[in-house]
Amino acid sequence: MKKAWVVSIISICIFVLFSFIQKSSKNIPVPYPEGYRSWTHVKSSFLGPQNPLYKFRGGFIHIYANQKALNGLQTGNFTDGSILVFDVIKEINNNGDLSEGERRLVDVMVKDSISYNDTGGWGFEEFNGDSKTDRVILQNSTEKCFNCHSRQKQTGYVFSKYRP
Repeated sequence: MKKAWVVSIISICIFVLFSFIQKSSKNIPVPYPEGYRSWTHVKSSFLGPQNPLYKFRGGFIHIYANQKALNGLQTGNFTDGSILVFDVIKEINNNGDLSEGERRLVDVMVKDSISYNDTGGWGFEEFNGDSKTDRVILQNSTEKCFNCHSRQKQTGYVFSKYRP
């Protein structure tokens, strides 16, 4: 009888601890990707004024990958530690001559299958302008971003494709 009681209490404690770990992992902030501009530049694009997202994401878009993410783009298998950065820069239009202006935001995807197990193993964040601390989507950023990225499950939840 005592043995069953002890086993029950230990089981409850393990369940409570596991529940706490699962809930707290959803709130782990994604760090700013220091040095990302020295990583591999995957590609660039331009989001113009005709696009409905222009007001928030318009301009030049440069995508960078650390070595693990580059391997993932090439193989389709993203391992933990993969980081992708979506760098959005406002454009300056001087009579049709477009050049880069100030940074709008830095979007970050970090692969950590334990910390972000509910969102395909990815954590997401947006940093405002050149700030390394001003987060654009502080609360539930991972869930909000994953709503869109979940449509890309077949490509590891990543929209970008590697272009050799």
